[in-house]
Amino acid sequence: MKKVLVGMSGGVDSSVTAIILRDSGYNVAGVTLKLFSDSDISGEKTCGSLADANDARDAANALGIKHCILDLSKDFRHDVMKHFSDSYLRGETPNPCIECNKHIKFGAMLNWAAESGYDYIATGHYAAVTYDENSSRWLLKRSKDRSKDQTYVLYSLTQEQLSHVLFPLGELEKSEVRAMAESAGLVNSGKPDSQDICFVPDGNYAGFIQNFAGFKPECGLFADINGKILGSHNGIINYTIGQRKGLGISVGRPLYVVRKDIEKNIVTLGDESDLYTDSLIAVNVNLISVPEIAEPMRITAKTRYSQREQEAILSYIGSGEYLVEFQSPQRAITSGQAVVFYDGDIVVGGGTIK
Repeated sequence: MKKVLVGMSGGVDSSVTAIILRDSGYNVAGVTLKLFSDSDISGEKTCGSLADANDARDAANALGIKHCILDLSKDFRHDVMKHFSDSYLRGETPNPCIECNKHIKFGAMLNWAAESGYDYIATGHYAAVTYDENSSRWLLKRSKDRSKDQTYVLYSLTQEQLSHVLFPLGELEKSEVRAMAESAGLVNSGKPDSQDICFVPDGNYAGFIQNFAGFKPECGLFADINGKILGSHNGIINYTIGQRKGLGISVGRPLYVVRKDIEKNIVTLGDESDLYTDSLIAVNVNLISVPEIAEPMRITAKTRYSQREQEAILSYIGSGEYLVEFQSPQRAITSGQAVVFYDGDIVVGGGTIK
């Protein structure tokens, strides 16, 4: 009997994942990751908190499976929280869920599971993994429930990781998952999905960075795209590309953040049309469905989690950099965010926008 370690967050998705695998004949155990203590953050309870660990334990007990807590708080602080802070201070807009999946859930947790004798780990992500005999590669594919598809934050998974990962929810709709949890009598069947960054539940990114890094933002200048000074800002980390509200600048028309210059501490403002571009450079790229991009490849790509994929051409241009040329201009492409490449339902790979 194959042994599976299910990452249990205390939510309905991971609980149903455990149910499906248990009923499919696997030897299932649950693990909840301790990422930080409630005293480390402000706001309501979030993913990785003590409250969620209690919910996960109760769900495991109700399902009759073993449950343990794995303390990965040091890894999380360095690989996720510090990365988030450092990226923001470089003028980027990072996605910490991607780093958490890469280093924590499918990194440290998978390694611990292997060392503990488990054949697989499983999570409640909405995605699917299959093995393609023709290419001899593991494939990551979009989920049946497109509204819940999470392949965007899973593009960093390697062939070795994919060979030891199970995503049982890939063929289910969210409504089916909640119905299964209710039928099993789980008290978390109606628990809402997590929305915010787990370690910044109040959404105050600048406040988190100030507390975490001891960084005090300095006031700087707003300028238009021609360099004309428009006014002063209260710290460059308070602004993101595409932002319109909260600028405190009035010129008779809406203005948007179109660029940030960390060295000069200048935030460039422009019209909405100035936000559009038809290409980007991706670095730190991980390819899944193919071993390399030898020739330009027709793909679809998305530069935000909730964005619909857009037609594009993917080319390798050397030095670890990939060029993505969109068929039509895209709005607010942002350095530090992820770009993920698709071939139909199959994830070709993804990387970080330079």
